[in-house]
Amino acid sequence: MADHPILLLLAGVGIMLTLIAVHVPVGVAMAVSGLVLFGALTDTGAAIATVSVEIVSALSSADLVTIPLFLLMGSLAARAGISGDIYRIASSWVGHRRGGLAMATVVGCAGFGALCGSSVATAATMGRVALPEMLRRGYAPGLATGSIASGGTLGILIPPSIVMVIYAVLTEQFVLDLFMAGILPGLLATALYCGAVVVFTRLHPEAGPAFEPASWADRLRAVAGAWRAVVVIVVVVIGLYAGITTVVEAASMGVGLTLFFFLGRQPRAHWWRELTSVAVETAQSTGMIFLMVVGAALFSYFLTMTEAPKALVAQVRAAELGAYTVLAIVLLMYLFLGAVFDTIAAMILTTPFVYPLIIGFGFDPIWWGIMMVMMIEIGMITPPIGMNVFVMGGVARDIPLKTIFRGIMPFLYADFVRLGLLIAFPGIALYLLKK
Repeated sequence: MADHPILLLLAGVGIMLTLIAVHVPVGVAMAVSGLVLFGALTDTGAAIATVSVEIVSALSSADLVTIPLFLLMGSLAARAGISGDIYRIASSWVGHRRGGLAMATVVGCAGFGALCGSSVATAATMGRVALPEMLRRGYAPGLATGSIASGGTLGILIPPSIVMVIYAVLTEQFVLDLFMAGILPGLLATALYCGAVVVFTRLHPEAGPAFEPASWADRLRAVAGAWRAVVVIVVVVIGLYAGITTVVEAASMGVGLTLFFFLGRQPRAHWWRELTSVAVETAQSTGMIFLMVVGAALFSYFLTMTEAPKALVAQVRAAELGAYTVLAIVLLMYLFLGAVFDTIAAMILTTPFVYPLIIGFGFDPIWWGIMMVMMIEIGMITPPIGMNVFVMGGVARDIPLKTIFRGIMPFLYADFVRLGLLIAFPGIALYLLKK
């Protein structure tokens, strides 16, 4: 069977999916399937020896250390009320327009995504901030929840992004290159989402009523009140892209600032309880991510031994499928995976064999990283299982899921426009790397 790498690949994937189906954690399923088959091809001792090597490698990775830092920064920023600051400044400037609060929500999600790096956390946090205000102002429940669920997906595209960090580690790309490549697609996504709100509210004016504009004094107060968000974004984002700080340094400074703002907002009696909650959340999420990264690394030993990725590329080339045909098939696969799997799990599960296939057809690895993130992002709002929709269902328990799914449709159309633009003009993602 060692002479049939594709069969070995199918066997490994089959074992892994069977374990996942019986509720074994994804990281454990990848590790077990990889170790069992690697041990069968070599010997058990060699397979077991790889475990400690990969655990040490993950724990000592300078890139992966940013994950708990960004998670911690996002949790502290949410509890410090910084997400509300971002939303208020956006709503004071555009909230009076027809659909303006929905556009402010999208902009607020983009701003908070720059601090958080997680789509689910962005949707949940902004849902608590923006949804009550939109419903109070008479917005249609579908538009209100749809703008939050869709805007929340920007959390993994607007840098810094946890998913991009993991992709960089798995594919040995430079993290900052991925962050740079995500800026213009992230801004494009924000603009297209706002455009979707404009079109939808023009067709359905009652869904997002207009109001009297805020006074200049109110706008300036909102800007002044958002100074904490401005400080954190300037220190983290500007410091990072100006080359003043490394990714780890920028994340560490972000944690320090959000911790300071958190302590300034919380009553002293609540400090310990809230900090304990933040620490537990961060530890749980970090543990899950590191387990999946280690599991993927152990599974890759088996793939390397079989040379299955190389054989897969050869088989696809032999089928004489065009590069863009293969790209379309893979993108559809990610659309499905994004709707069914956790974002990080979907990427880690598939990267070991999809990445060599895509790169083998001559596509740029940085561009592909952005495309893959975008497809998983779209999957998070795609019926029938979009994860962000169910997050919104938990926040807005009185609004039926079918209403939320209807609400995300204008944004889903905007996503497919963005996807087409990135395929037709890959320079949108790569432009800033040439500067």
